[in-house]
Amino acid sequence: MPSSPLTTTRLKPGRGKATPNRSLERGVAVLRAFRAGSSMLGNSEIAERTGLSRSTVSRLTQSLIETGMLEYIPHFRAYRLGAPVLSMAHAMRDSSQVLKVATPMMVEVAMRHRINVGLAVADGDEMIYLESFRYNRRQSLRTVVTGQRIPMALTSLGRAYLATLAPVDLAAMLAGFAARARGRGWRELRREIEAAVASVRTRGYCVASWQPQVVALAAPVHCEGYGVHVLNVSVSSQQEAAEVEAALAGPLLALARDIEARVRLPE
Repeated sequence: MPSSPLTTTRLKPGRGKATPNRSLERGVAVLRAFRAGSSMLGNSEIAERTGLSRSTVSRLTQSLIETGMLEYIPHFRAYRLGAPVLSMAHAMRDSSQVLKVATPMMVEVAMRHRINVGLAVADGDEMIYLESFRYNRRQSLRTVVTGQRIPMALTSLGRAYLATLAPVDLAAMLAGFAARARGRGWRELRREIEAAVASVRTRGYCVASWQPQVVALAAPVHCEGYGVHVLNVSVSSQQEAAEVEAALAGPLLALARDIEARVRLPE
């Protein structure tokens, strides 16, 4: 399910809708086109991923090269992300009080319950992992690569996030999912999303199993001064989803509450 990088508008707290800067939005869309597994992209590939014309992409990539955000590789006639992008990512992680508080707590819960624990935020119609610890049978943890993207519509993380949206914003997201699905399984998917949204609003969490034999639960985390984060726990199991839910709902909600209680804005 492809992302829609041009549809997200950031608003300043306490103000009306901002006037979008189209050039800036398009430049960000070009940067978003780069994903794990596609280290280099040419103008045609970027145009296809962003929906922008090749001439527009050509102008934008030139500006991004001049600012160091992209590097051009003549031999391949393609671009790759520049080092400043990594520097900004590091600055983002380092400045997040949520991550500083949540990371050791997530590790402890993963080890104690022998489960996977992740934390993510929304970007367009996808979720981005900020951190994810994967428990294995050797009683050690492996970390999913920070920045990994997963589909919003299919996952517990995404559906828990959708439950936090205002009705008009939720309707817009559903309309976007429907358009991209083009009718293929959309009715069933919509029912699953609506059930998950209702579950979050009544019980604080939702359940999904979008990968074979993996059951995941997710809950929103609201911390003062930060946007919505979503916490999930998951396990590979032959058990029924209801059994996994009964075992993991308590630890998930307790961890979410603990993170919310401990995150404090700097004085």
